[in-house]
Amino acid sequence: MTFKSNLIKARSHIVFLVALGCGLALVTAIDDRIGESDQSQGSGGHMAQFEDTAPLPLAITGTSSELDLEHARIAWRYFQNNTNEITGLVNSTDNYPSTTMWETGSYFVATMSANRLGIIDRDEAVARIGFALDTLNSVRLFDGLLPNKAYNVRTGELVNYANEPVERGLGWSALDVARMVAALGHVEANYPELAPETTRLLERWSLSDMVEDGQLIGGNVADGNLRRDQEGRVGYEQYAAKAMMLYGFDMYRAYNAERHLMVREVQGQPIPVDTRLHRNITPAFTVSEPYLFDGLEFGFDARSLRFASTIYRAQEARYRETGVLTAVSESHIDVAPYFIYSSVWGGGAPWAVMTFSGDRMDSKRTVTIKVSFAWDALFGTDYTRELVAAIAPLGDPERGWPEGIYEMDGTTNSSVTVNTNAVVLAALAFRAHGPLIRVGQ
Repeated sequence: MTFKSNLIKARSHIVFLVALGCGLALVTAIDDRIGESDQSQGSGGHMAQFEDTAPLPLAITGTSSELDLEHARIAWRYFQNNTNEITGLVNSTDNYPSTTMWETGSYFVATMSANRLGIIDRDEAVARIGFALDTLNSVRLFDGLLPNKAYNVRTGELVNYANEPVERGLGWSALDVARMVAALGHVEANYPELAPETTRLLERWSLSDMVEDGQLIGGNVADGNLRRDQEGRVGYEQYAAKAMMLYGFDMYRAYNAERHLMVREVQGQPIPVDTRLHRNITPAFTVSEPYLFDGLEFGFDARSLRFASTIYRAQEARYRETGVLTAVSESHIDVAPYFIYSSVWGGGAPWAVMTFSGDRMDSKRTVTIKVSFAWDALFGTDYTRELVAAIAPLGDPERGWPEGIYEMDGTTNSSVTVNTNAVVLAALAFRAHGPLIRVGQ
């Protein structure tokens, strides 16, 4: 085979590596600019509070136990049950045919992870992701710009959050789209043969409309008018910035966590908290989720590893002090209002559980399965093993993993979701192979 033909065959790898190199260069440049900004604005004091807390070592083992594979097969059952045969998209919760770009990104992560673990073969992974990409390349966009906030899994129609058709749509979530962009980067790294489809999709989306002055901008329809709002708070904002930097976007402000950082002590640990309001309604909260995604998918940077370490340690310390198992994040629940944010710090207090509208709902704090598996894969401590042992009996080989256990009474939070089962698979794949962006596993 000639050099020219080899070069043509490898073009997808080359394109991705060039993009990744550009992204890494941007991260380096941004780190330099953040350092200069800290010196000029005197904001470095907040980060100094993390210097005395040693980051935890990662627990990549390079192997999967038979129990790991059993847990992974339970998680994959969710996707076998909930993939639509017409569109190739996956239900957000068991038997509920709606999805967002965040949840579709979770499906792609789950598929790649299942392949890495040998639960499915490469051909099935490529076929599944390719089928969904074909649908995404054909569905109508909000105002012809970006994916709508929600789609009907059965029809691909634009819908509202009640899964009812809406002609124009709801707008777009910049965080959701960025999470999908991250998943597309992982697809290109692991399945270069799908690069033409991912490139077509990214070119179809007007990503520049959701980036402004280095920040993520969401689009929200209010009274028939489109309102553009900055999106992202510390944790989620930096994860999303990394995704966008893979494709050359300058995300200087979004990546700069220090710019809106305050530190609150919880169980003796410095916890990173955003100074801004969440959705401009309630004080921002800190949950585990964005740090789990960052570690499992990209691999931590020095800052996110320190933040993740203190967020994890606070949860372990709460257990050591109270005897109450603690593994908190945002999660679905099986009663109204069906979604909560279980925080390490939120709404101005430690361990607050908040609804979407900002009301407290501490009675529904959940020992979450996804957080238990993810902390165990990332850090592998005695406590994380206790967490996994406590939640392991909840796995349902016929449905997948539920959300977890209600702390108050020990009953099961029986909601079964795409995100939880995707994180379980990603965590188990990380234990054996490291971050998802790593090629050649």
